Amino acid sequence: MAVSGALLVFFLFAHAAGNLKIFVGESDFNHYAEWLRELGTPLLPHAWFLWIQRVGLLVAIGLHIWAAAALTIRAKKARPVKYAHRPKIQGSYAARTMRWGGVIIVLFVIWHILDLTLGKVNPAGGDADPSARVIEGFAPDRWYVTIFYVLAVVAVGFHLRHGIWSAVRTLGQQTTAGERRAKTIALVLSVILVAMYLSVPIAVTTGLVG
Repeated sequence: MAVSGALLVFFLFAHAAGNLKIFVGESDFNHYAEWLRELGTPLLPHAWFLWIQRVGLLVAIGLHIWAAAALTIRAKKARPVKYAHRPKIQGSYAARTMRWGGVIIVLFVIWHILDLTLGKVNPAGGDADPSARVIEGFAPDRWYVTIFYVLAVVAVGFHLRHGIWSAVRTLGQQTTAGERRAKTIALVLSVILVAMYLSVPIAVTTGLVG
């Protein structure tokens, strides 16, 4: 769970950093997108690196979901008889909604691929430049798409905040001081990631980009 989550976090930050290229200019953003397709050539055929990356990402997501299901089943088997009285446990919103947050994120990933990667539900179409798909996808008249992205990315932030903290504990952190540091780091990284991802759709929808 922790290792697959760490791989996904690394991808999320790398992907977010690439998205910010659109603030430099549409041509720079398109050049970056083409550069990703050229990575590995001539050792790899054109765009193979992207497909290897996508397959690896799907494997990591699959392992993450499998680990979550396995841990849930293990927890239920450890206590097959329900408590007669179980006091409410005070936990963060992220901790109490990790599973539903995970479902929202999976649906978001599917939409994101159909919208900006393949262009199937994007007004610009799949043959348009990457920058055109971003600008058309978050156009002011498609404000509802931007709202969906905002809600989904915020869910990612909550999921990431709790996930990073849990992963640090899983990988060996047990001290009180270390736990405080882990929570602070998790919060800071989550806020940064959310801000990086939301800056693009909000800038396009409000007319700052496009």
